[in-house]
Amino acid sequence: MVFYAPLTHRARSFSLLASIMSPLLTTATGAARAAGDYIMRHYQQADQLKVTAKQARDYVSEVDRNAEAIIIDRISRAYPDHAILAEESGEHGEATDNIQWIIDPLDGTTNFLHRFPQFAVSIAARDRGELEIAVVYDPFKQELFSAKRGSGSQLDGRRIRVSRSGPLEHSLVGTGFPFREDQNIEDYLPLLQKTMQSTAGVRRAGAAALDLAYVAAGRLDGFFELGLKPWDVAAGALLIREAGGVVTDIKDDRSDPVDSGRVLAGNPRIHEELGRLLKPLL
Repeated sequence: MVFYAPLTHRARSFSLLASIMSPLLTTATGAARAAGDYIMRHYQQADQLKVTAKQARDYVSEVDRNAEAIIIDRISRAYPDHAILAEESGEHGEATDNIQWIIDPLDGTTNFLHRFPQFAVSIAARDRGELEIAVVYDPFKQELFSAKRGSGSQLDGRRIRVSRSGPLEHSLVGTGFPFREDQNIEDYLPLLQKTMQSTAGVRRAGAAALDLAYVAAGRLDGFFELGLKPWDVAAGALLIREAGGVVTDIKDDRSDPVDSGRVLAGNPRIHEELGRLLKPLL
């Protein structure tokens, strides 16, 4: 006869959370793949799409809007009572059961419009401010990064971890340049100069959600950027944390980088060293 020890309260709570959150991740994955399929159907004709400028150097295309509609439709049919924050259409509904979805239907629109193959769909869900699930899907490479709080991060179903790189001088760091009119490039340039002088290299690929996913997968050792939006950060932040990395506000450790948009991320060693390097400049 086999005797099973009863679950502790904490174990029961974790088991219940896992069973509740798995359907969220399934919904996010299906929505991201559906939006990605739609995006790729228009990839070769990207230069013929109707495009408008939200402001100088910040573009939105009909593909962004339609991909977002696909995602929202999938989520709303599965969870009609959940709130949504989406890049193009803003806020939808109220979180009556405290779940909010955060959506970027096409992170890297400028890249997409030039057929530069670095763009992604980003979807996250948070419960009372706590990130619960994340999906970043690269439809060009057909790579799907996913995470569930407490269950680790995966790339196409395989566990991923942040890099073990260190010290900073041997690291590869990602970043994003200020490009909107409301951003002050003069605040950013000292950070870029210091990082270029202190690392093995700096990369700016133009899709923050995918950059953060690359940190989670160990392809980049660290990342920093100012002026991001919640839909740029949310999914990637959970991916990194569940892959053993650290994500904080680059300026104020008490602030949530998802909401502040000031992001410092990396494996634990690189995050610490980048913080010592850059914080005095802010």
